Amino acid sequence: MDLQKIAKEIREFEGVTRKKPIADLINIFQTVRSEYSGSVVDFGDDAAVIDIGGDDYILFAADGIWGRLVNASPWWAGYTSVLVNVNDIAAMGGKPVAMVNVLSSDNKNACKELLRGIRDGIAKFGVPMVGGHLHPDTPYTSLSVAIIGTVKKGCEIKSGTAKAGDVVISAYDLDGKVGPNSPYSFDTTTAKEPEEVRRKYRVIQEIGEKKLVTAGKDISNPGIIGTLGMLLETSRKGARVDLGKIQAPEGVDFTQWLKVHPATGFIVTALPENEAPLIGLFEKAGYTVANIGIVDDTSKLDICYKNKCVTVFDFKKDVVTGITQ
Repeated sequence: MDLQKIAKEIREFEGVTRKKPIADLINIFQTVRSEYSGSVVDFGDDAAVIDIGGDDYILFAADGIWGRLVNASPWWAGYTSVLVNVNDIAAMGGKPVAMVNVLSSDNKNACKELLRGIRDGIAKFGVPMVGGHLHPDTPYTSLSVAIIGTVKKGCEIKSGTAKAGDVVISAYDLDGKVGPNSPYSFDTTTAKEPEEVRRKYRVIQEIGEKKLVTAGKDISNPGIIGTLGMLLETSRKGARVDLGKIQAPEGVDFTQWLKVHPATGFIVTALPENEAPLIGLFEKAGYTVANIGIVDDTSKLDICYKNKCVTVFDFKKDVVTGITQ
């Protein structure tokens, strides 16, 4: 296994590099951060956590769908817009409540296919689309979706709270197929019954309520290692990952798998004593789960195989999103 080659491919992967501009944009808001009186967590997590009183927090997230995906398959883009937003709420240990969208296009067929995809996503994940905004006269087609959810106070799963000595646990659904429109997407939901899909998301709520993890994120466009890099960067930590512990689907190149958005997948950190019950819950819900590494104070993310290690990110000089907490 060529660790240097794998590390270089991950660092240069578009799913990772397109996150880099985020920090510059967030810096614009620094002068008004004092206005965020109800914000428990904001930038750097899969969803903002808002305190409006009561026993639950509000979770608030949004995703703009990659233009390349919208053009390749409007139906899949619409469906994916539901999936990725549900992922963001689930990753926080929350329950998704409702979505709104902003759709821009002068192409009636594209609009119809996007909305069909959204409709089918709603049927699969059970989260309603309750409103939105349409630009019917733009020369391009784009879609963005925002979602709200709820989580019990004290049960939210954050990105920036990993600690040295925590184990790194990967959990994803291997029952799927690559595509349909990118070698870096993996479809694990369209062929499954809604209840099976929803059960896989509900288990994250249970894990949060049992306080079995110290930090977590859903595995998104940067892939398994890139997503862990975002978590570690936000937590101001490092980690060593044993690639030998990461299982790829049959017929999928291993390096490719490290860059795949697995549709239903999470990276979490946990105290060693919580590893067994955590893995048990994930496995019961149908995930392939493994302890793939350990968090440390090096500020470096290293990938290892058979006693050899290579640094993918050195957060003292490398930037994924640039967001720290």
